[in-house]
Amino acid sequence: MKLVSAIIKPFKLDDVREAIAGVGIEGMTVTEVKGFGRQKGHTELYRGAEYQVDFLPKVKLEIAIKTERLELLIEAITGAARTGKIGDGKIFITDLEQAIRIRTGEFDNDAL
Repeated sequence: MKLVSAIIKPFKLDDVREAIAGVGIEGMTVTEVKGFGRQKGHTELYRGAEYQVDFLPKVKLEIAIKTERLELLIEAITGAARTGKIGDGKIFITDLEQAIRIRTGEFDNDAL
């Protein structure tokens, strides 16, 4: 099992959700986050004053998945989230040691 964490632009969330559903992935957790990478923020003008915005709004997706479905998920996320511009995001993949469905007590792949 793997835990996939993807950081994407907020306006791409619906496209990514549809792409993930299209390959049969049923669940994910979404969190609104802020951060920066190579973009390093930007400047904005507010009431005549210019100020630096270091942290940009992003969306973090967390998806637990069976290892054999990993490539499908990666292709769905990258295809739907890519704009070709800086700040499209990143995908992080970590091993998931154990998963438990609280309602039924199922473990690991059965819990996903």
